Amino acid sequence: MCGIVGYTGPREAYPVILKGLKRLEYRGYDSSGVAILNDHLSVYKKKGRVSELEESVVGINMHGHTGIGHTRWATHGEPSDRNAHPHYSASGNIAMIHNGIIENYTLIKKELQNKGYEFKSDTDTEVLLNFIEEIKKENNNTLEEALRIALKRVVGAYCILLIEKDNPGTILAARKGSPLVIGIGKGEHFLASDASPIIEYTKEVVYVNDYEIAIVKPDELILKNLGNEKQTPFIQKLDMELAAIEKGGYEHFMLKEIHEQPQTIFDCLRGRLIGSSATITMSGVDNNMDTFMNASRIVMVACGTSWHAGLLAEYMFEELCRIPVEVEYASEFRYRNPVINKGDVIIAISQSGETADTLVALENAKEKGAFIFGVVNAVGSSIARLSHAGAYSHAGPEIGVASTKAFTGQLAVLAMMALKIGYKKGTIDETRYKTLVRELEAIPEKVKEILADTSNIQRIAEKYKDAKDFLYLGRGYNFPVALEGALKLKEISYIHAEGYPAAEMKHGPIALVDENLPVVFVATKDRYYDKIVSNVQEIKARRGKVIAVATEGDTIIPGMADDVMYVPDADEVLAPLLSVIPMQLLSYYVGVSKGIDVDKPRNLAKSVTVE
Repeated sequence: MCGIVGYTGPREAYPVILKGLKRLEYRGYDSSGVAILNDHLSVYKKKGRVSELEESVVGINMHGHTGIGHTRWATHGEPSDRNAHPHYSASGNIAMIHNGIIENYTLIKKELQNKGYEFKSDTDTEVLLNFIEEIKKENNNTLEEALRIALKRVVGAYCILLIEKDNPGTILAARKGSPLVIGIGKGEHFLASDASPIIEYTKEVVYVNDYEIAIVKPDELILKNLGNEKQTPFIQKLDMELAAIEKGGYEHFMLKEIHEQPQTIFDCLRGRLIGSSATITMSGVDNNMDTFMNASRIVMVACGTSWHAGLLAEYMFEELCRIPVEVEYASEFRYRNPVINKGDVIIAISQSGETADTLVALENAKEKGAFIFGVVNAVGSSIARLSHAGAYSHAGPEIGVASTKAFTGQLAVLAMMALKIGYKKGTIDETRYKTLVRELEAIPEKVKEILADTSNIQRIAEKYKDAKDFLYLGRGYNFPVALEGALKLKEISYIHAEGYPAAEMKHGPIALVDENLPVVFVATKDRYYDKIVSNVQEIKARRGKVIAVATEGDTIIPGMADDVMYVPDADEVLAPLLSVIPMQLLSYYVGVSKGIDVDKPRNLAKSVTVE
């Protein structure tokens, strides 16, 4: 949630910040703003997209070599000019931006109001900023010391950047729960929520840890903890190219990322899976094989699309490894006091590696002695650092808010894990193991086949774009795919959609079926095929419109459905890697046909770093 950018160095700060905000807009786009520090401190902010901010400052002198910028996903206070960041302190001497939520801000606000403070916005951010300034004023502290004292009293999540009129060239930053990365250049530093605004300038970065404060000057970076003890910055090299965060000729990032999946799945498998020798090498699993082999259960913890990947992994691990699996929403898992035993394996699944609920759930489980394994996409992310071991999905930067290539990357990682552990345990025989390894290796080419011609899916999207509701149905491995398809349609087209196990349809949802309801069946060839055929017939008997995802060469389902989207044949364990592709494309084309900005759907943000 929210994107932050900062710069200090010899360049003009505004162009660097503006470009960075555009690259971070997927994190929030209700409003945006910048603060520029030269001989005075100037703040400019605007409700709406970053482009509207850019237009609003045309003709204004934006000169300055130090600055901070923010693109907002609203939590406290509606989207408006006055609630946009940055915020001035009461004196006008300090400007601050903030990603996160200060949970005890109402108490602090009352405290400050009793001292005569008046607030110009509805945000928790302005409260925190004035709290910091009040501490600075009361005790004649430096801004750094006032920040340290304030952060010991606040409850919640934050990544904040501050600049002070009387301290030119310096940015103060701090984080807890919300991400911050600092790029190290020659006599300059770049700060951002993730690496995408930085890679154009440098590939040397430092990921700031929770409860750390950074004092950033053009030629100096100092890290301290809240106890004022210096920390040694750990410099990492970014494995990312600028082209990865550009559209590359596609109309939208979402379409680009859908079409990247043959390559991103291949990248995920590369160096790990070799079909010719039927070997899978994953150091995070290899080095902890005994832990997996002796696990009494595995708990998958995730949110949103990643939760659907966890559901599919539950099917994979229970079938191939014969280990009991539970799949938990992180937002519920962290609060309901779950039973965690020493030796339990918690697999955390997250694209960003910064999901707030998942992070807290993991911290709680780790304290109780669970083994934490992270499946994340973002290198250097908080979940990656918190986990005992893990595996990256190597999908590359995902800019579109709706997850596509990250989902298939997660499935590829989880499938390799299940195959490797199951084969080691002896719960799948060598023939089955080798067959699935070869089939998994073939997935990228099969995805490429689906993407070679999408005209049929475009036609179907146009046909059903005005529907008010959709129902998605699947059985077995295809049930989580149905859930994911429904989620994508909701996110991208704003059409109400529900996913159900096809057999559960008769227990309520069938009441919705009439001649106006499109019903999407994930009906690829598997052990449930005859059952799904019966379910299709039940919908047709009630005049529902059937859209089917079917296996190439199938003659039965196409003879019953109103419209069909085909995928190549694959073993049912791996078929979701294929059947989800038409779901992604259908939601994309429906959204586009309705004139929706599919990269930035309303009310959503890419990385949910607040509750």
